[in-house]
Amino acid sequence: MSRLSRRSCLAAGAFGFLPELAEAQLVAKKRQLPLSTIFKGQDKFHSIVKKAVEGDWRQIPIGDRIIKFARELHGTPYENFTLEIDDHIESPSINLIGLDCWTFFETSLGMARMIATPKDSYSPEDLLREIEFTRYRGGKCTGSYLERIHYLAEWFFENDARGTCKHLTPSLPGATRIHDRKISEMTVLWKSYRYLRMNRDLRAPMKEWEDYVAKMPVYYIPKDKVAALEPQLQNGDVIGIATKYHGGFCSHVGLIIRTDDGVTRFMHASRNYRKVVIDKSMSGYLNEFSSHAGILVGRPLEVENTVTDEEQYQANLKKLIG
Repeated sequence: MSRLSRRSCLAAGAFGFLPELAEAQLVAKKRQLPLSTIFKGQDKFHSIVKKAVEGDWRQIPIGDRIIKFARELHGTPYENFTLEIDDHIESPSINLIGLDCWTFFETSLGMARMIATPKDSYSPEDLLREIEFTRYRGGKCTGSYLERIHYLAEWFFENDARGTCKHLTPSLPGATRIHDRKISEMTVLWKSYRYLRMNRDLRAPMKEWEDYVAKMPVYYIPKDKVAALEPQLQNGDVIGIATKYHGGFCSHVGLIIRTDDGVTRFMHASRNYRKVVIDKSMSGYLNEFSSHAGILVGRPLEVENTVTDEEQYQANLKKLIG
């Protein structure tokens, strides 16, 4: 077996699957990047937090609280590859100046979780800790790119196991399992990812993580069943857009927002619109694109549900994955 930290071994082997990882997977010693590199938009952060504190947003249920923060990000320019911040050192990061689909929902969730803990004041480091907990396997980043959750389908399992987001999809009407999906986007498109481009030794272990994700029991709701499901969706639900094609299980992600007209809409950082938008109804958005197969649904949980015990997290993950 490759030498791994205990945490990485547990994360990889939660249900009997332990990839034989190359030397590149060795978890790096804790290394720090400067705050100016890992946090963009401090003035915007403090402005939003001030509004949240003055409005006592922590008293709002978490789904509605997420949408409060999401609305503060409405119109933020779209920017891709914002997580590729260094040639070698992986770190939790925030960019409030430019968002992609993942960082939009993740930042909205992170701020909603952060504000739920009463403090005299909040700093960028507080939000970075929340992002670390949801973005990385086991909730920890020690500097290795391979610790990050790169595929959204895995994010649902990981964050369910850690009590941050209940993965609802398998229990919803019409849920259908995706079989025989090839997971390969990271290794096929490695030139697009700064860390993989600059560190060729990461590519083989990344393929092993892709094989791990491919074995997960991933369900989706077919798009012809989504309109009937819309009344059950709630503000702040995390919506993964399932794709028809090989490469990954999901091609996009956003949030549910129910607007004043009663429509259950999809809010997301849109590559087409080049900014964060409140789009059509969830079913209407899906029907615009032939490549969209349906949706995955996660419902964020209040912070008191967070699982920090390692053994409990591992037991939860094993139960979810089977």
